[in-house]
Amino acid sequence: MAELHIIGQIVGASGFPESSLFCKWGVHTGGAWRLLSGLKEGQTQVDIPQIGDMAYWSHPIDLHYATKGLQGWPKLHLQVWHQDSFGRSQMYGYGYCHVPSSPGHHRISCVTWRPLGSWQEQLAQMFIGGGPQLRSPDIIYSGADRYRLNTEAMGSVELELGIIMRHFDKYGVDG
Repeated sequence: MAELHIIGQIVGASGFPESSLFCKWGVHTGGAWRLLSGLKEGQTQVDIPQIGDMAYWSHPIDLHYATKGLQGWPKLHLQVWHQDSFGRSQMYGYGYCHVPSSPGHHRISCVTWRPLGSWQEQLAQMFIGGGPQLRSPDIIYSGADRYRLNTEAMGSVELELGIIMRHFDKYGVDG
């Protein structure tokens, strides 16, 4: 079986309306992929930047997969949340990116978006907080349903990933 090691970190996020951010993350793969070690989902700590708007998390990612095929290559899906001074959490953005398919060190900037909702929901969001959220997080990385949503662009999440590939040459992939 071919093996893929993903070693790196979720560095942080910037470009969001407010600071005090944290990130929930996960990895989605196809049926041919098996997780040998590591956690395929997690959550960072809350960071309140003192200078600038970059929230730094430096959250580690260390995954080891085995596969017999390339279909369903791993994707990282992200949810960025804002925590207010009362400890309430508000969704600030969804995003996803493909894990690079070449070995080496990669810096990735993952752009995020959030659903807008109706004008009544937008008005309520300004005064009360909250806002529309996805019923199923699978829409983040799946195709057609996501494109029917009315969304707005949010900030971006920076990742640093080291990719190590083993035995992929047996499956027709040059390293």
